[in-house]
Amino acid sequence: MGVSRPIRRYLWAPMSVAFVTYSTKPRGGVVHTLELAEALLADGVDVHIVALGDPRTGFFRETKVPHTVIPGPKWDAETLDERVFRSIDALADGLRPLATKFSILHTQDCIAARAAARVRDEFPLDDQQRPCVVRTVHHVDDFTTQALIDCQRHAIIEPDELIVVSREWQGILRDEFSLEATVIHNGVNTAKLSPAGEVDRAGLRASIGAGSRFLFLTVGGIEPRKGTMEMIEAMASLKASMAVPPLLALVGGHSFQDYTSYRTAAFARAEELGISMNHDIVQLGTVSDRELSDWYHTADAFLFPSLKEGWGLVAMEALAVGLPLIATDIPVFREYLVDGETAILVPPRDHDSLAAAMRKLIENQEVRDRLAAAGRVMVQRFTWAQAAADHRRIYERLGVGQRSAV
Repeated sequence: MGVSRPIRRYLWAPMSVAFVTYSTKPRGGVVHTLELAEALLADGVDVHIVALGDPRTGFFRETKVPHTVIPGPKWDAETLDERVFRSIDALADGLRPLATKFSILHTQDCIAARAAARVRDEFPLDDQQRPCVVRTVHHVDDFTTQALIDCQRHAIIEPDELIVVSREWQGILRDEFSLEATVIHNGVNTAKLSPAGEVDRAGLRASIGAGSRFLFLTVGGIEPRKGTMEMIEAMASLKASMAVPPLLALVGGHSFQDYTSYRTAAFARAEELGISMNHDIVQLGTVSDRELSDWYHTADAFLFPSLKEGWGLVAMEALAVGLPLIATDIPVFREYLVDGETAILVPPRDHDSLAAAMRKLIENQEVRDRLAAAGRVMVQRFTWAQAAADHRRIYERLGVGQRSAV
């Protein structure tokens, strides 16, 4: 049975949207927030971003969108549950005095959705200043405690409108939650991917000891759903069988969840297999947009063996730059990738197939060139301007910026 939602009443109101997010760090939902808000601002929509973070440092990159950074709670909580609920409280407290300024609170994650719904529900149903809560569900996390499982479920059923970035997640919400969501794909910001000048590829490669070795790039940090362990196993296989094995550069690392045990296990497995985390796999950590663009232009191929994704924005960025891509053969990637045409798709959790695909790219220039050319053409279909137009239609359908039936 579907979840019943209260009947909403809207009169004439100007369109004003607050994008609400749990972080200022370069995670997928935060990047989505910035790109979409900037595209809507360029389209003349009154937008504002509200985020948890350090007001002194702001977002990981500059933005022209007006924004408010609410101080996040101290990270001294003993459990993930405590960190999540403290963050919801802090974001709700900071959002509350701002809520009357916005007709839409567009949330990007579990924490933001719970905070926004709490603030919305403090308004009477017939109050014309009561904001509408929209939620973009990028993916559903694999929480292990009942408190967080319940919290995540409420973060999906409480919003007034749901958006997903892929048909795969539209189907999951329909099957598991009996809820309908609108699919609006991510865009690709090709402008930020263009090199500011001549990229010092030789210098960047030398800085991590790549030299003439084939350089794979991946973005996402060391965590289970990114397939880190499978990459380590595949790298070990190639190191054992090739005279000149490749190098893997890994960008990212910030995560709200604590993956210490997984990282420890990954490092231990690498050591057991003879893989050096300084010579064979190099961790670049969190980098700026400019630095990431330079690494895209420096690498020879992109590796993205994720087990779960909402869409795979960094994979799209890599394709836009012209990198041949290896990704997992999961439903969400099959929505825009074709095996052998725009990427090489390998079964998830299959490090042998991953190693074989990596070797194929290393040894076959023709395959690399063909995949790169096709990938570049394919991503041109996805723009943030189109995503902004699609979102604007959702806002207008909710009665914001027009007279709705009472």
